[in-house]
Amino acid sequence: MKANILQLNPILIPAINDKLDSLYTMHRLFEQTDKDAYLREHGPTIRAVITGGHTGITREMMAQLPALQVVAVNGVGTDAVDLEYARARGLPVTGTFGALTEDVADLAVGLLIATCRGMCAGDRFIRAGDWVRHPQPSAIPLARRVSGMRVGIVGMGRVGRAIAARMTAFGCPVAYTDLKAMDDVPHTFVPGLVALARQSDALILAAAADKAEGIVNAEVLDALGKDGYLINIARGRLVKEDDLVAALTSGGIAGAGLDVFVDEPNVPQALFALDNVTLQAHRASATHQTRAAMGEMVLASIAQALAGQRPEFSLTT
Repeated sequence: MKANILQLNPILIPAINDKLDSLYTMHRLFEQTDKDAYLREHGPTIRAVITGGHTGITREMMAQLPALQVVAVNGVGTDAVDLEYARARGLPVTGTFGALTEDVADLAVGLLIATCRGMCAGDRFIRAGDWVRHPQPSAIPLARRVSGMRVGIVGMGRVGRAIAARMTAFGCPVAYTDLKAMDDVPHTFVPGLVALARQSDALILAAAADKAEGIVNAEVLDALGKDGYLINIARGRLVKEDDLVAALTSGGIAGAGLDVFVDEPNVPQALFALDNVTLQAHRASATHQTRAAMGEMVLASIAQALAGQRPEFSLTT
């Protein structure tokens, strides 16, 4: 008999869904109208849960799943999972660690280039027919060169290191801050975020920082300064958005590239009219290649747990 699996979020790779359907009896909670009733009916037989980093799973839901053997997060964020409860029950909680690194680093660099060079504003300028109406070179403001910028990276984990490698290729001196200095990276460690911002032309947030909140505030943005850029591909809540909006609208910083926000999908509307801001809809890992790799890791985690093994990417067991 196939094991019953509860899926809380869609997976966008058809081949992964086909494998899940062939191996397990899938219960896709996100398709149900009365989710509570569905969970009461099927919860006792559920042996694995697939969820996303943003959705996670609550203690209350896990408590309704007495046969649960694994929570497989299709992502790297686990702050929406009650890890303490999972540990107490001996439940492995897994993530797709490493699969997202290259794509997230690519988007961080892309956001920096797009923001500094005004690429999205330039695209809108042409699409609106403004180039024909205003063909003079001065119609579009001069941009900021990326090569050679002093880049400060917040979080020198997998993604931070991948960003550093890319920025080094652009001839950018790289410094970073983290919980401690890393002996195996050649970049300059700066112990304080304000100090890092003060010496950076671009501050890139790459920290997992599941428990951190509002660390990029008015003081940090003031230190970054009127010529500085903020890039966030980490967690929306790392930034105090009111302070960021104030800095952008007042000219306190030069621009921002943002893939994550505090209350997704609700983005501060004040950002919409700013040409010095590049916005993305939390899509740093959204490529066919990465999402397929993530799906395979979810499949592997479930198979290992149901076979009585410790899943390779478990955080809790």
